[in-house]
Amino acid sequence: MTSLSATADAPPRSGLFAHGARDFTASIVVFLVAMPLCMGIAIASGVPPEKGLVTGIIGGIVVGLFAGSPLQVSGPAAGLAVIVFEFVRDNGLSALGPVLLIAGAIQLVAGVAKLGGMFRAISPAVVHGMLAGIGALIVIGQFHILFDAKPLSNGIENLAAMPGRILGLSSDIRSTELALMLGLLTIGVMIGWDKLKPARLSLVPGALLGVLAATMVAWLGGLQVAKIAVPDSIASAFALPEAGVLGLLTSPSLIASAIAIAFIASAETLLSAAAVDRMHDGPRTDYNKELRAQGIGNFLCGVFGALPMTGVIVRSSANVQAGARTRLSTILHGAWILGFVALLPWLLREVPMAALGGVLVVTGWKLVSLKHPTHLFKTHGVVPALIWAATFVLVVATDLLTGVLVGLALSLLELLPHARNLKLKVAEREMVDTHKVELEGAATFLGLTRINAVLEGVPADKGVHLDLNGVKVMDHTTAETLGEWLARRRQRGAAVHVTGPEPILRPLAHSA
Repeated sequence: MTSLSATADAPPRSGLFAHGARDFTASIVVFLVAMPLCMGIAIASGVPPEKGLVTGIIGGIVVGLFAGSPLQVSGPAAGLAVIVFEFVRDNGLSALGPVLLIAGAIQLVAGVAKLGGMFRAISPAVVHGMLAGIGALIVIGQFHILFDAKPLSNGIENLAAMPGRILGLSSDIRSTELALMLGLLTIGVMIGWDKLKPARLSLVPGALLGVLAATMVAWLGGLQVAKIAVPDSIASAFALPEAGVLGLLTSPSLIASAIAIAFIASAETLLSAAAVDRMHDGPRTDYNKELRAQGIGNFLCGVFGALPMTGVIVRSSANVQAGARTRLSTILHGAWILGFVALLPWLLREVPMAALGGVLVVTGWKLVSLKHPTHLFKTHGVVPALIWAATFVLVVATDLLTGVLVGLALSLLELLPHARNLKLKVAEREMVDTHKVELEGAATFLGLTRINAVLEGVPADKGVHLDLNGVKVMDHTTAETLGEWLARRRQRGAAVHVTGPEPILRPLAHSA
């Protein structure tokens, strides 16, 4: 039997006045990060940019008010851009509203039924493989935006057309070459800022600086390139669905799309919330409450024909790093977006399309991270890494839903050697100064909802002894979850003691 033990000093908490000041400044930082992403993701999704802004406003003001994860920021997500693009291409923009009405209702019902924990049992290999595939699709799709051209219908076609775009360049300065120069300028500023920014200005978002640089060059040079089109009044972007469109609510294909959007949006949101919890020592996420808030938000996005939303990690991490302490920061950032687009729409119309394409190329590239599959392979073996690879390849080569479903099916491979005995016992014992949690049997994703419920009920002011001596097998999903939970406990200063067989403890040490 071996053990893992650790304690840590809890960071100090600030007073109420400091909370207000920190939330105010953090909201401005998040607003500056969100503006280019809201528009860029809308364009990548094949819808007008104002639809992304509407989603950002609803995600900030409405979802921020009801969220179960106070520091998480919600808005249009790159993770849904591909599925929305394909849906709008096949069904038209008018059909997006009814689908989101259904998707939002599904999320709301799931939250009321307390199904939030089920989404947390999804294999991390599937989720990160999906996000990496989405990132690759965004990069090869937005590559064509850099040339002032429209993306093609799917990832393979976009990939096949990339050499032709490059070979079609000429020494003559045409709009294509000018747009590419502006897109590359945006990318260069973003990458350079990330590497060279001074510590005092670390909260200034590179995406904003990249878009500003390209916009200034285009404006000062009078360059004739495609620019974003936004309405004179943001009120026109809040368009109610036409009466005839509501008849689509009974279409089986649209209902299937709504289920896919609800599933993917919920999984991405709750995994993002778990990541945000690891960044701060404030209140933990109420996953069912967060799911209900997302349902309300997506239902409203359906009412106004906007983009679907999720909790988004880039804006959420900016919120935490900027010092936010309460949900006020998230709510205010939505108000800043509303005020900006209501008062300064003419300024947005000066932004080159290629600049937003450059923002999305960098954003997509960051999603295509090989760190996670490398971690999976080194820590948990070849099967989780293969699940990641299969999900990634199928998302790029076929479609998002196929990749996710195949990845989930492959997750069952870890269970096959132990199919005859997948029982799990979870017990708790209250000691004098320690809360003991005992697991016995097969710790797999099948029992992860029960494990999470017990672990999150452990008193925050007590040390904890996690006894894994009776665990015979543990899959990578459970190991990653336990590792993250242990890391959070230690970060908050709680004494943690883990005992069990060395093969079971080894991946926990790497995950934590």
